[in-house]
Amino acid sequence: MSHLFETISIRNGVAENLKWHQKRLESSFLALFGYPPDFSLGNVITIPDECMKGHFRCRVDYDRQIREIRFTPYHKKEIKSLKLLEDNRIDYQYKFSDRLQLDLLYEMRGECDDVLIVKNGLITDTSFANVILWDGRRWLTPSEPLLPGTCRARLIESGLIAEAKIKAADLLFKDFQLINATGIR
Repeated sequence: MSHLFETISIRNGVAENLKWHQKRLESSFLALFGYPPDFSLGNVITIPDECMKGHFRCRVDYDRQIREIRFTPYHKKEIKSLKLLEDNRIDYQYKFSDRLQLDLLYEMRGECDDVLIVKNGLITDTSFANVILWDGRRWLTPSEPLLPGTCRARLIESGLIAEAKIKAADLLFKDFQLINATGIR
């Protein structure tokens, strides 16, 4: 089995939204290993001095234990176009470092910046982020994402976005945004 990972946004020395990453880590641990982790992200992440100013990504690779923690400068991807691609077999319900299926779909993006993945006729995610769509009244997010993201969970709980079954055939929205650990992109 491939390692799992969490990617945590670090802004000016602060690990953002650790509660949500910890929830996903615990849920994955219980589902895959049958018991809770014996560590918390807040206790294993030590932010280096060089990450105290600016925006960084902290990647925590783990399986039954922490395998690696590394920090890299954060660079925002500019996404202006998405190619709609269907894959009814894709499965990415846990954040595994083996992203082969996602990478293969991403390679099929053509001239677009990323892909918007359709599974069984429903909109799911892009290759690296959850999606939210504006219908003119409210922001909606697919009720069946490939991976329920931490920002998505936080925005749902706060009432800022709502889940909906979004059929690819009904994709008539006024705007969209991509969301991941760094927030709304």
